[in-house]
Amino acid sequence: MAINLQKGQRISLAKEAPGLTRLMCGLGWDVAKQGGFLGIFGGGGSNFDLDSSVICLNANEKLSNNKDVIYFGNLRHSSGAITHLGDNLTGAGEGDDEEILIDLPAVPGTINKLVIVVNIYQCVSRGQDFGQVNNAFVRLVDLANNKEIARYNLSGREYEGRTGMIMAEIYRQNGDWKMAAIGEGIRANGLEEIVRPYS
Repeated sequence: MAINLQKGQRISLAKEAPGLTRLMCGLGWDVAKQGGFLGIFGGGGSNFDLDSSVICLNANEKLSNNKDVIYFGNLRHSSGAITHLGDNLTGAGEGDDEEILIDLPAVPGTINKLVIVVNIYQCVSRGQDFGQVNNAFVRLVDLANNKEIARYNLSGREYEGRTGMIMAEIYRQNGDWKMAAIGEGIRANGLEEIVRPYS
């Protein structure tokens, strides 16, 4: 049975899913119903295009190379260990809106942490923030049996004014992979601003 993580909670993937090698990181969201005349104010007139990305960090928690950022413009890590399955432009539909595949044994030893982030594309020009997003979640699935290992759900209201989100981290510790639910909302106009502190 999947663990529903709370903000700040950490789990051992080796303990929760013994033998885990390949996992899918799924992210999803719904756009909140907007108020105003015909719902055209407060960002309601445009689709929300949330972009998920993985920032691969070294032991110093820094980005060694810009190619270690996996996103819609760089869908596959050079090692083949991380593959982004593509951009969802609207968040429409049920289930995962974007999916990232991770082959843990193939992650290079120089990478110690995978930071899973989400940002709103063109957030400033569209007047959109995470306070207008409902039911955002990140979940990990064991691809060997398609069982959900863990899920972290975010509530929207506490993220008003935030345009980027550090959702979770998958990191090595004493030879095991672990996951931490972060849920930190940040003000960032695009992925570049989210990545900058790690450079």
